[in-house]
Amino acid sequence: MSRTPIVLGIAGSPRRHGNSDRLLDAALEGAASAGAETRLLVASQADLRPCLGCNACSLTGECVQRDGGPAFYRAIDAADGFLVASPVFFATVPAVLKIAYDRLQPYWARRYVLKRPLERRRPGGVLLVRSGGDPYGFVGADYATRSVLAVLGVDVLGSVKAEGADGADALRERPEALDEARALGAAVATEALQ
Repeated sequence: MSRTPIVLGIAGSPRRHGNSDRLLDAALEGAASAGAETRLLVASQADLRPCLGCNACSLTGECVQRDGGPAFYRAIDAADGFLVASPVFFATVPAVLKIAYDRLQPYWARRYVLKRPLERRRPGGVLLVRSGGDPYGFVGADYATRSVLAVLGVDVLGSVKAEGADGADALRERPEALDEARALGAAVATEALQ
């Protein structure tokens, strides 16, 4: 790659600077230390309305909504690697992140309806945090995230799943989770450099 690769961190929490943001910050540190340019997309600040299910993107490959979508799509398209961080709410991702996932429907339509070839494969990583108690654990959030990344042509290199993080600052006492996140970020950046 002749330019510095861009690793995009997607912050999926409705609350800023909590545990999933801490994991993402550590992962982006790792990516930067491995030579990537890092960028941050905060789902709660992306000005995205929910998908209308109108299927217009199945005709054109583009979303018809007039909101923050164009900037969101530019950030997705510019990325050479992805790190997605989210808390787990009722076994899945919070609504603000799910809206962002659903707004990636044009990418699905391009691949599976319009039969456009995938432009490139990109590396990625998943960072999930939960307090515990839900019998379904990380499964829903992990599958939803991997599903949307697959549509984007992202090969998930790994995940960090921090359980028992109850309270906004709980990961301060879990340096091993932050170290794992840094290592994952470095791995994504290293793969993006190839």
